Amino acid sequence: MPTQPRSRTDTFHLDAPRARVFPLFTAQGEREWAPGWDPKILSGDVERGSAFETCRNGQRTTWIVVDYRPAAGRASYARLAQGSHIGLVDVVCTDHEGGGTQVSVAYTLTPLNDAAAAGVEDFLEPRKYAGMMEEWRAATAAALARLTPPVRAPA
Repeated sequence: MPTQPRSRTDTFHLDAPRARVFPLFTAQGEREWAPGWDPKILSGDVERGSAFETCRNGQRTTWIVVDYRPAAGRASYARLAQGSHIGLVDVVCTDHEGGGTQVSVAYTLTPLNDAAAAGVEDFLEPRKYAGMMEEWRAATAAALARLTPPVRAPA
């Protein structure tokens, strides 16, 4: 019997407007906050159908943009981690009523073999996934602070 996809979603808040936050969740934008993230662009840029490849911790992964709607704050990627798993990553950035941006990140993964099943389960384990989202929050917040143009006092 085929393996069922497994999903996990979590959210975090950033104190910046959606227009500044959303670009951080593109192939190029992630360079600003994810250590070791160095995508090789295969086609396109950010639009649907664009493709890129990454290699992190020895794992080669091919990504395809399946949805990219900045006005809606939505980006989705299909991914193939060679010999390990296939999946989807969905990022949704929404304006928060108290200010800033709420970021929701969902991973839906299917292991390609029995050996990969344990890795998928470990990645999606609730406490570990929440920890990863906290790391993303801290790293993206630091990137936003670093990328903010300095405020100049009036002369």
